[in-house]
Formats: sequence, C-alpha cells, structure tokens
Amino acid sequence: MTPAARVAAAIEILDIIGDGAPAEQVLTRWGRGNRFAGSKDRAAIRDYVFDVLRQKRSVAWLGRAATGRGLMIGLLRAQGVDPADLFTGEGHAPAPLADYEIEPPVGQMPAEVAMNLPDWLADRFQASLGEQTASAALILQSRAPVTLRLNTSKTNTSEVMLMLEGAGVEVTPNPLASTALTVTEGARKIRNSTAYQEGFVELQDASSQAIVDALPDGARVLDYCAGGGGKTLALAARGADAVFAHDADPARMRDLPLRAARAEAEITQLGTSDLARNGPYDLVLVDAPCSGSGSWRRAPEAKWNLTPAQLASTLALQDQILDDAQALVGVGGTLAYATCSILDEENKMRIEAFLGRHSGWKCNWSKTYPISAEGDGFYTAHLTRDK
Repeated sequence: MTPAARVAAAIEILDIIGDGAPAEQVLTRWGRGNRFAGSKDRAAIRDYVFDVLRQKRSVAWLGRAATGRGLMIGLLRAQGVDPADLFTGEGHAPAPLADYEIEPPVGQMPAEVAMNLPDWLADRFQASLGEQTASAALILQSRAPVTLRLNTSKTNTSEVMLMLEGAGVEVTPNPLASTALTVTEGARKIRNSTAYQEGFVELQDASSQAIVDALPDGARVLDYCAGGGGKTLALAARGADAVFAHDADPARMRDLPLRAARAEAEITQLGTSDLARNGPYDLVLVDAPCSGSGSWRRAPEAKWNLTPAQLASTLALQDQILDDAQALVGVGGTLAYATCSILDEENKMRIEAFLGRHSGWKCNWSKTYPISAEGDGFYTAHLTRDK
C-alpha cells in the first residue's frame, strides 16, 4: 500500500469507530477483509487510528472536522506533514483537499482542546492531580511504553536480555520494578521470540509490576479480580505456596491456563462459589474494575466513551467488591486494593469509604504511580484488620 492508501484506510476505519464500533474489532475486521494489506501496512494504519484516538479533540480542531477525513488531516498536521501531499485523489489516495481544508485554523488552539479530555473529565483530573493535570493529559496523548516482566522463577535479567537480543529485541531495566524491562527496539518481534513463547518474559506494564512488588508475602494468595491473569502470574513467580485466581466473569481468565503453563506456574482458578471454601487467604489482591484513566494511552477510546453515569456505577462496583473480598482475608492477612486509575474518586476515596463502613480495618500503606514515560498511572493501598 502507498502512504496515501494507508491514510485512506485509516479514514474508513475511523468513520466506523465514530459510529460506535470498538476500535480493536474494526481494525481486526478491516484486516480480514483486506488481505492485500501486509503486516507493515496494518501496523501503520493501526498507529494512525490510535494516534488519532489519543488526540481526538486537538486533531479534529486542526482538521476542521471530527469525521475520519478531518481527523486524519488534523493528525498529519500535528505530525508536521502537509495533508495536500497525500490527499491527491490519485489511485487509492483520499480526494484532494477542499477549499476549507487547505489551511489550518487561525490562532492558538484552545487549552481545553489541547488537553484532549472530555470537559467533565478534565474537571476530575484537575481535582485529583492539581498542578500535574496538564502534564498527565499530555503524556496520555503519546504511545505507551512496551514493558516486559522477567519471570524470576525461570531466569535472570542478564540471561533473558541475551535471549531477547538474539531475537532482535532490545530492552533496558525499568526503574519502577525490579522485574521490569522496557523495550527500546523490536517490540513487534516479542511474541515470536523464544523468551516470550517459553515463558521467560510476559508483557506487563511496569507500574502494574510495581503493584505486585510492593505486596507483602503470603503463603495462600488470591487474585480476586484476575482478568487475563497478568498480576496472578507475577504473584506466582514470587513463590507463594498456593496461588488462586478468580474473576466474576470466568471468560476473562480463558487464556490464563496457557499462560500459566508457559510460565511453569501453578495457579488454581476458583469460581465465586468456591472462594470461601478454599479460604481464608493471607493476601487478597483486588485489582478492581475502573475507568482505566491511568492507562488510556493503551485504550484511548475509553476516555471518549466513559460517561458520568458509568463512572458512578464503577464506584459502586468497587465498593461492593471490597466489601465482598474483605470477608476472605485471614487473621493477620492483607487486603490489597489497586486500580489503573488516577482519579481520587476511584482510589483514596474508595479506601476512605471502606474504612467508614468496616470498623476494625486500617490502611497501612498506599501509593500513587503517576502516568509517566516508564509506566501507567496506578493506585494501590494495603488494608489490615487492627482488631
């Protein structure tokens, strides 16, 4: 595909996403329906789509429209490319620029547009982050780092770095966690590497790894909201006697058995009715469903789709999960709460509300990991019974 044809494909995909279809599904269907597009073409188109979604308000302003066409015109301008060079109408290129599209808007971009957040969320960012609001919003407009977790039960840093180098993947230690390696070259080669396929490394954000690093040891450990199992696998690598995984939707854990086998980790999956029977647990990790605001670089459409009503529903769910999980913690054990959110409503305010509902509990430790070049934004708190 020519560069102009890739732009035309991105416009088509963005228009479908604009009608409400999930980005990943649209990209997958487009790839299946356009077999002529090679892997480099699909990667370039994907980059266009996600770059637009991270900067949707500002590129719409630069392109004078929120259509797929306007968004791509704006993105090219943001990247320092003259859209007229690609919008030629020749071959598979988009139609030439109309008169109103030729020149970018006059004047400075409004600050609220440059933030690339819905207005109602910008207010909440400000309330939670204060002076760090603008910098956090700016970082969310860039691509997230690709980070690996070293499986310390199978290998060490020097050994795995040599393995990855042989596969054309270059990494450097990430300061957020002792197991974290940031990929600096060859990210698309990871999944075919021996290091990945044989479970020496897993893809996992560095802040997510730091959450597990900070947990106290426990002989019997439960990942209460396991999802795909990233933190479950990290917990297993720490050497607990027994590691259990649970999710309210068991389908989210469908890949966990394969990942555990690859990592040579023993993990027992539990249904909701099995939790109490296998308890109590020394450590219960609640990696709660959340807005994902700390990881919107990876799923940027979420910040445009989230509504105040959905956030309110999420807060209620977080409270309910904490209430249910606390009953599973054994005497002297720890209830650890975590979100990939930077909103106070989902973080410290949920802990304060929990302590108000449950006497005899205290918060021993909490930490916020900001959105940064090294990792996503996360929050975590450790709770224990004080009597």
